[in-house]
Amino acid sequence: MASSPADSATSTQGATRASSPPTILFAGTSLTAGLGLEPDSAYPQQIQRMIDSAGLRYRVVNAGVSGETSASLLRRLDWLLREPFDVIVIETGANDGLRGIPVATMKANIQQVIDRVKTARPQARIALVQMEAPPNLGAAYTRDFREAFPDLARATGVTLLPFLLQDVAGVRALNQGDGIHPNYEGERIVTQNVWKGLSAMLR
Repeated sequence: MASSPADSATSTQGATRASSPPTILFAGTSLTAGLGLEPDSAYPQQIQRMIDSAGLRYRVVNAGVSGETSASLLRRLDWLLREPFDVIVIETGANDGLRGIPVATMKANIQQVIDRVKTARPQARIALVQMEAPPNLGAAYTRDFREAFPDLARATGVTLLPFLLQDVAGVRALNQGDGIHPNYEGERIVTQNVWKGLSAMLR
């Protein structure tokens, strides 16, 4: 029996997806978007170049949004889930910490994000980036904030990546004038921080 045009189109789309490299989706804040940097200098784009240099076959998509909290990531998750991806890197919490949002609230939001990704993309691998709260919110808040990320990783079985701004946060020479967002030199260190944990997932 002859195939219909619709069957042919579906077959073509399936073949295209099969031949396309697996996608890594970076969902995050302005730290992922690369605020203040040229677009190709944001750490996800630098990760793409490292992937290419390592001979790995992945395509990076940068879905960072400036000002995003864990709650707003949860709200836009349906939009992110419209497109296929094989790995998702979740970088959130920085703006929760800056706004003093209760750690329990942030943790519940991230838990829902992970749960919904697992339901919608059961084969996708999930990485959660460790984040830290500013010290001015008090020792208890800072401690609880820090511990939220490994707690979530243990509870959900996702991969915990190192603190995004390790060796960058608080170093004036590695940050832009706002003291929050890495400059070009700082972003290279951020890229290495992410690559340390992510490369093992991709190989």
